Formats: sequence, C-alpha cells, structure tokens
Amino acid sequence: MSNLIKFKIDGRDCMSEKGNFIVDAARENGIYIPTLCNMPGVKPKGSCRICTVRINGRLMTSCTTPVADGMEIESNVAEIQDLRKSIVELMFVSGNHFCPSCEKSGSCELQALGYLFQMMVPRFPYDFPVRKVDASSPKIIKDQNRCIQCKRCIKTIKDDQGRSLFAFRNRGHRLEVVLDKELGHLMTDELANLAMKNCPVGSIIKKEIGFNTAIGSRKFDHQAIGSEITL
Repeated sequence: MSNLIKFKIDGRDCMSEKGNFIVDAARENGIYIPTLCNMPGVKPKGSCRICTVRINGRLMTSCTTPVADGMEIESNVAEIQDLRKSIVELMFVSGNHFCPSCEKSGSCELQALGYLFQMMVPRFPYDFPVRKVDASSPKIIKDQNRCIQCKRCIKTIKDDQGRSLFAFRNRGHRLEVVLDKELGHLMTDELANLAMKNCPVGSIIKKEIGFNTAIGSRKFDHQAIGSEITL
C-alpha cells in the first residue's frame, strides 16, 4: 500500500511520503524552505524558526511538523518572508558578524540568507555584545561572537563513545555553546573539519587554515542559497 500523500505549498500540488517533515517534503518537490538549524539525517529541534510556515492560519516550524494528507501550506508569501527576514536581522544585530574578515564569508548560510532576503540595514538596533573567543583547543577556534545557537555542533560532533564535544552553558541572555575542555584537546582533524563544515556561520573555525578557497570561488559566491533545490 502506497504511503504517498497529497498536499499543497503555496497552491502548488505536491506529493511525499506520509510522516516526512514539511521542509524535507518541500525539498523533494523542488521547493526551498530556508533553515539554519536543520540538517538532513539529524533529529530536528526547531531552534532557528526561519523555516516557519503557515498552516490553517497557524505559524509552525516546517522542520518539526510532519506533512499530512490534504494539508495546505503557505511559505513564499510576503508576511512569512518578512518574518524570516526579521529573524535573520535579529541574528545579525545580536552578534558581531564582520563578514569581510570572516573565514566563512561566501560559505556562511546566515550571510547567504541575508542576501536572499535582501537585508540592507536591520530594523533593530545593534547590541554589540562582548563575547569571548575560545582558542584553547589545539584544533579549532570557537568564536562566540558569531554563534547563533543552532545546536548543529551539539547534535553532530561526537567522539567514538557518543559523547558530544559541544554543549550549552548558562541560561537566558548568557546562554552560549561551548567546547568541552577535555574532549576539545582530544579532537581529531576529521572532527574539527566536520565541526567547521556543519556550523552554518563562522563560529567554529579549524586552526591552521585560511582562505584555502579564495573569495569569489566559495559556495554562495555565484549561487544563491537554496537554488540547487528550487525547480
């Protein structure tokens, strides 16, 4: 018996397997729904809220909401796009993102979304917080100024015993993602490279590398984020 169900995104007829999350079902149908915290194969948490869509008048995160038969989803509409843009703007003003001097410039998903939503001057005032840069690990630099607390590193960077090398520390406005001191000193080059790759911004940088890929030849220099999905 087929598990395929029918639904609509912005009036477009779509099909996917029952139980798939909306963001994945949309991707299968050539529709891009932006996200910063979601990664294929990793349990979603709905941390960044950028994938928010509207279903029957309710705003819901598409990375944590399964698609249902007959569901009608609004995604690429002015109100939702402005909501997503405002979240991106908040991330820029609540951190210190100096794109021209960042190793991830051109490969940064937050920067790419800023371009996608045509962000110029954020509508919110800058916080200019004072945050630490942790260079104690022999393999990586953890820059808290650029961290957006998406939890990708917490969910994906683990040692052979399944222990996460990253974790949350503190609460509220003092919340930050930190590298475990002991495990950080045992980090392999493979894990360090994976941590930098999985981080959607420039918060995790592998030491002893720099501009291996020249500006102008990086991931989003010639191709907008999500363009590889959209039909």
